Amino acid sequence: MSDPRIRLLKIKTGVVKRLAKEKVAYEKEAANQREWVQKLKDQDKDDYDIKKQEEVLQETLMMVPDCQRRLVKAFGELKQILETEQDLKEVEDYIEAEKVLQEAQEQLPKEGNILQMC
Repeated sequence: MSDPRIRLLKIKTGVVKRLAKEKVAYEKEAANQREWVQKLKDQDKDDYDIKKQEEVLQETLMMVPDCQRRLVKAFGELKQILETEQDLKEVEDYIEAEKVLQEAQEQLPKEGNILQMC
């Protein structure tokens, strides 16, 4: 018995999980890059090298809001599926999806209603 709703639930759960992980990775990378740029400045390295590393930092920082926007959208879609498929509450994939939503909640913007951003 292969229910297409369960397949969709698995896919959407995976998307939310991946995007939350991706956002955290970009934030860590940006923090590391900031430290690297500061280290280069402290060591009075070549201005060209510093400028290039600052460009890399800016590119990384641009990825965070994009990733967060995609996460908000995927979060809203998965939440909607869970609300409409209440009859699957006992299914392991449904329970996993709820857990992933709770974990991903920490990566969402704090201000405003999350569903308005979807």
